[in-house]
Amino acid sequence: MNLPKYLNIMTAALKVSNLKKTYKNGTVALKGLNLEVEAGEIFALLGPNGAGKSTLIGIISSLVTASSGDVEVFGDNLTKQRNKVKSHIGLVPQEFNFNMFEKPMDILVNQAGYYGVPRKTAIQRAEKYLKQLQLWDKRKSMSRMLSGGMKRRLMIARAMMNEPKLLILDEPTAGVDIEIRRSMWEFVEEIANAGTTIILTTHYLEEAEQLCKNVAIINHGEIIKNTTIKQLLTTLDIETFILDLDKKPEADLLKALNAEVTDENSIQIDVPKSKALNESIKTIDEMGYKVLSMRNKVNRLEELFYKMTQEQKNEGE
Repeated sequence: MNLPKYLNIMTAALKVSNLKKTYKNGTVALKGLNLEVEAGEIFALLGPNGAGKSTLIGIISSLVTASSGDVEVFGDNLTKQRNKVKSHIGLVPQEFNFNMFEKPMDILVNQAGYYGVPRKTAIQRAEKYLKQLQLWDKRKSMSRMLSGGMKRRLMIARAMMNEPKLLILDEPTAGVDIEIRRSMWEFVEEIANAGTTIILTTHYLEEAEQLCKNVAIINHGEIIKNTTIKQLLTTLDIETFILDLDKKPEADLLKALNAEVTDENSIQIDVPKSKALNESIKTIDEMGYKVLSMRNKVNRLEELFYKMTQEQKNEGE
């Protein structure tokens, strides 16, 4: 693969040094935060609500002014070269913030115009991203008529119109069904393979597992864990599984597995790391049931956040 020139040099995509932010009301959002993201990777930024993620993203994308500290994007300093840094970045915020009475094609072409992209080039890019994100058939529809998933994809297409080196996705798949989510994952992987560095915030651990190699967890304005996804998952003491059975589970099975019913023929079980899942499946077989399918419970972030924040609290005592 021929990487873009900016990936052929030893420069981090993002380098945050001793970043602090205190709002006028006295709220301390960031406490000397340090973070580095390698060029070309998909990086997960996780944390509970109120942890400081939105403030950090706001500062990087020039929507919030830091109290002190430095931010560099591909070697350019945010304070000294703000316009150049802004040209490197594409941002997909959580909230829809485009004109609902404009057509998708017009939204994208106008966005490109803000970055000085010639109209002919802008139209070509708009066609490219609308097709990639399965919105081409809706290019002339009023945006307010799009479904929630389509609006999410339109936000991503708009953020790509300046072809950013660094794309920040803030909860990009919130509220969309699993089929749309997986199609968006494919697009994210595609643009990452083409050389775009991506920072992803998500409440779906499955999403981070699928897309990201490295992860940072932020809490109370500090990075409390910066590691690989694989290493992070080893800190989970218990794995939670959803098992779909061939018939309705009875009380004796639930008691034997200490399981909960999640649907008519489905149960949820917690399996300690010290115990193999096969043992539970063997019990199910012996009690006259068959496992038709199984999967990890999608959202295990709460357990991780709780574990990390408890460790942080204990260290502070």
